[in-house]
Amino acid sequence: MAKLSPEVLTTIFSLQRRLIELIAETKNTEFSLFERHGETEETLPELEQIENCLERLRNPYSRLHTLTLRISEYYPIAPSAILELLAETIEQAQISADVVTANLSETRKNWRLSKFGTASQSK
Repeated sequence: MAKLSPEVLTTIFSLQRRLIELIAETKNTEFSLFERHGETEETLPELEQIENCLERLRNPYSRLHTLTLRISEYYPIAPSAILELLAETIEQAQISADVVTANLSETRKNWRLSKFGTASQSK
């Protein structure tokens, strides 16, 4: 069985946790925006952007899971190509998480939504 270093595993699992938490936060923001303002001409582009954010989070989460599992099944060592793919996926996942965090913050600010789903004030 191929082994990843404890540091790499910690990075992967921490990143997966961050992605899962961001997925929940993204869905919460989507729900809050929809509940408060509905699906209108004004909110539709924002709701579509939120859906794009969800995809930006789901894809790297899934890739990290799949690659980690595949690497653990290689014996005695994983091919360098798959290890490089894992490194790229980690980097892309971190970037995606940062971008989505910024997008959610902007959406909440623009629509006056709190981070936890309640509206601060009416727009």
